[in-house]
Amino acid sequence: MYAIIEAKGFQFRVSPDDIIKIPYTEGKEGDKIRFDKVLFYHDGKKHVVGTPYIPGMYVEAEIVRHGREKKILVFRYIRRENMRRLKGHRQPFTEVKILKIAKEE
Repeated sequence: MYAIIEAKGFQFRVSPDDIIKIPYTEGKEGDKIRFDKVLFYHDGKKHVVGTPYIPGMYVEAEIVRHGREKKILVFRYIRRENMRRLKGHRQPFTEVKILKIAKEE
């Protein structure tokens, strides 16, 4: 069983007990969050495709931890003008554990 969900503008393929890394989402560790934007669902026998979302389907997850990605360096340079800028950036993320994929009744 798996589903494709949309979270913060990105799409993720998830199954129960998966741990995925999504863009930073508010909440404390241990809080439960719910993803209502389910694009696709497959249970092993049949599949359902949303237009664009499947009404009534949701994925429940629990926040495992918050963190920041590895640092990337952004360098800007203009030739012949003694202009150089070096900046570092670390993108925050949230790691979540998928608890269940269900349909509202």
